[in-house]
Amino acid sequence: MLTVQDALLTLQKFWTDRGCMVVQPFNTEVGAGTMNPATLLRVLGPEPWRVGYVEPSVRPDDSRYGENPNRLQQHTQFQVILKPDPGNPQELYLESLAALGIDLHAHDVRFVEDNWAQPAIGAWGLGWEVWLDGMEVTQFTYFQQVGGQNLDPVSVELTYGIERIMMAQQGVSHFKDMLYAPGITYGEAFGQQEYEMSRYYLDDADVPTNRELFESYTAEARRLVETRLPVPAHTYVLKSSHAFNVLDSRGAISTTERAQAFSTMRALARDVAALWIERRAELDYPLLKSDAAPVLTGAAVMPPHQGEHEKDSVSADAPAEDFAFEIGVEELPPHVVGQAVEQVRSLLTDGLAAGRLTHGEVSVLGTPRRIVAHVQAVSAHEPDAQTMRKGPKVGAAYDDEGNPTKAAQGFARGQKVDVADLVRAEFDGAEHVAVRIDQPGRDALSVLGDLVATTVGELRADRNMRWSDPELTYSRPIRWVVALWGALVVPAQVSQLRTGRTTYTQRGDADPLVRVDNAQTLAPVLAERGIVLDAAERRSSVVAQATALAATVGGVVDFEDEAALVDEITNLVEQPRGILGSFEERYLKLPEQILTTVMRKHQRYLPVRDADGSLRPYFVTMANGVCDDDVVREGNEKVLRARYEDAAFFYDADLQTPLADLRSGIGKLTFENRLGSVAQRADRIADLASALAGDLQLGSDDRATLTRAGELAKFDLASQMVIELSSLAGTMAREYALRAGESRAVADALAEMEQPRSAGGAIPRTVPGAVLALADRFDLLAAMFALGAKPTGSSDPFALRRAALGVISILREHEALSLVTVDSGLAAAAKRLRGQGIEVGDEAVSAAREFTVGRLIQQLRDEGVDARLADAVAPLSASPGKAQAALGDIERTRTDPRLATLVEAVQRITRIVPAGTAAAYDASVLVDPAEVDLERLVAALPDHRADAIPGWLPDASVLVGPLTRFFDEVLVMAPDERLRAARLGLLQTIVDRAPDGIDWQALNSAL
Repeated sequence: MLTVQDALLTLQKFWTDRGCMVVQPFNTEVGAGTMNPATLLRVLGPEPWRVGYVEPSVRPDDSRYGENPNRLQQHTQFQVILKPDPGNPQELYLESLAALGIDLHAHDVRFVEDNWAQPAIGAWGLGWEVWLDGMEVTQFTYFQQVGGQNLDPVSVELTYGIERIMMAQQGVSHFKDMLYAPGITYGEAFGQQEYEMSRYYLDDADVPTNRELFESYTAEARRLVETRLPVPAHTYVLKSSHAFNVLDSRGAISTTERAQAFSTMRALARDVAALWIERRAELDYPLLKSDAAPVLTGAAVMPPHQGEHEKDSVSADAPAEDFAFEIGVEELPPHVVGQAVEQVRSLLTDGLAAGRLTHGEVSVLGTPRRIVAHVQAVSAHEPDAQTMRKGPKVGAAYDDEGNPTKAAQGFARGQKVDVADLVRAEFDGAEHVAVRIDQPGRDALSVLGDLVATTVGELRADRNMRWSDPELTYSRPIRWVVALWGALVVPAQVSQLRTGRTTYTQRGDADPLVRVDNAQTLAPVLAERGIVLDAAERRSSVVAQATALAATVGGVVDFEDEAALVDEITNLVEQPRGILGSFEERYLKLPEQILTTVMRKHQRYLPVRDADGSLRPYFVTMANGVCDDDVVREGNEKVLRARYEDAAFFYDADLQTPLADLRSGIGKLTFENRLGSVAQRADRIADLASALAGDLQLGSDDRATLTRAGELAKFDLASQMVIELSSLAGTMAREYALRAGESRAVADALAEMEQPRSAGGAIPRTVPGAVLALADRFDLLAAMFALGAKPTGSSDPFALRRAALGVISILREHEALSLVTVDSGLAAAAKRLRGQGIEVGDEAVSAAREFTVGRLIQQLRDEGVDARLADAVAPLSASPGKAQAALGDIERTRTDPRLATLVEAVQRITRIVPAGTAAAYDASVLVDPAEVDLERLVAALPDHRADAIPGWLPDASVLVGPLTRFFDEVLVMAPDERLRAARLGLLQTIVDRAPDGIDWQALNSAL
């Protein structure tokens, strides 16, 4: 059996055989192999660097006393840096797994999106988590920036998780059971160390001491930067990072303290990085002069980036042929696949429309590794064409005697024609001189080649990266391009990529590089290798397989509830292969939300349920392509078991902690330095909820529920489960409250105060829950705007947009809260903040108000409400419940023919009467019969300002005829001031007695 130390030696030999040098682990604690200067500093600057080394990686927060099967406070990593990218790093990596004895045909190895970032060192990169049968075993990253420095060339980082790889390879379920060396298990060698260091990190580390260490280490790092010693400075940055991690494991780091510490370490990392680059330049970049060989790719497949060099020509009378175009990529993030399909479709259709080739239907399909376009019957040659090139206007081109002026002569000279060849033509209604330009038609290969180059070069995603190619940038590296018109290669080159006729099928295929004879056979060739190009077909396959597998154990999958997950799975694989797995029934004792969150979020598993919706101890996973189902099933079950053991560890620990202790625990967490602790924020929420409830007609039970829930607000943020899985905030509050003997009503209110969690998410069902949720969001909005922390562009670190949408959504849905407005909520929140000594200016409250009410119109439009109707109720934005009711009233009455005519009459008044006109008039000065008749009806009109449109319509509709007559026969803006004032006041009275909060002009437009 391959031991752990054998694996380390195997990887070392594998990578040294491919041109890497070996360095040693660093001599202070690092959280990952990335932090070793052999990575973090060496990826900076222009020098090549190929290295492999073992790194003991210390992560205090992963301490589990040696009890969790997968998590350790000290992991063993094997770190590889390939600088520059050799062009096939994925293939080299897979070859290294095979060197460890991993059967790539039996296992499911997948590259799953990972947008890596390390704020503490100002670094980021794009790549993947590499999954082996559902277990993350390697982090694979193309570094883009380190220490705030853009990297050129780009380095590839491979960070192997040795314990996880070897657990799978040795077939054990716990790291302690691995054979580390002949006759010695991992637990025997390191079990004591794992327990004692876990004790230290979780229970015994002295918080004040580590705070002092953090401050001392950062101060020393600053001094060393000033001394221009980047290597020792980096050492002290690492020491400070470890001190921070110890504090974090002890629960002593607040959100604000985290941000401040990251800012400090990021600034130091930037200084160290810049200084390192300066020092290497001063040394004249020694490694640029070395004779080290490039990475030796050995037997690893190299994607066909060079294409094929074929010289072909097309005769003008050749028949039309199909055009096939494949862009081959390393695994795209699932959400990017659909975007890429649409971009390619748009670029192709627009490009073809701009040319003169005739063609048939354009279809574009995509998987994580390829975007494939097919255009039917593309003509062989463009027809010749003639265009007119515009010159000066005729009046400027010829003098009075008809002789060409210097303007005409200069234009002719510039176009290389005789002035006698100029013609007259009309452009935009004016006559100009012009030159006829002949445009000979180009053949299909030339036109399509340009189109291929443009399409590949212009592909973009929401996050883009660079790799070894000097010019291209995209979500993940583009490694090959197939372009065929009929049987001919369409020649094109985009930076270092050249088109060809070789596609790259599944990496595990015996011969993955496949020649494509002609455009019509590209899709069939891929299909023969099991690749399902059509996302709709893949999705149907996922659903069908999951349905059949769940049925074998008498279960079902709720595809409606899991729709987003099914969409993600569809674009994680090219060839979905469903596998049914199970877990021990004892885990069903954990709250369902924990189990399903782990399955969905961490593993992309589809939960299996009974017909009544209750969770079963089964799941469905989708492997990518042919594999050994039993091997993959066993691996995924082990991963889920470890995940659930972790969850059980947190859950059991939390249940042993009284609610009062958890509630006091949030006092140790700082929400924001200037705003105090999370406990102080929870107190503000409770007080604010009580203030909001003061104007509501709550029963005694609801008031008691609100009071008790307010006392416990946010207590679960101190629980280990929520610290680990923050999306369970509120869910665990309900669970722990019920377990502690609180009433169902209190538990529900605690859960509901976190709702809605997203746009369109569930709204609190109970009034106490809704009031707490509003108080939470009003406090957040008022506080953050008071600090000037309003969202800017895409930056919204405190999720204020979501908070504002939550306020709007809750007030729209709860009629019982109609007396609560955005204004009253923010005013109460500001008052409570001021009571804590926090300065909240009136301008901040006003800004928070405008920000919040603006969400209503946007929300209505997102829901498909006619923009004019949304504008019609915009004046009610601060009272979303009233706005919602007004929309309903309009919908119910818009079929009544009286409404449109009445609204038209009222909006006519609003256009005529100046703003600020008082709703009062002297009836004695009204003498015209039309205005006297109108005044009689207005005097009898009830005041409907506080009423809804249905109540106003019957009483006010009788005014339409008299109003029409009034406008026809009466001069409103009479010269006599008293008469004019009376007429304007009369009209304004009609508007003032109509329902408040309606933009009548917008409503008239909508009707």
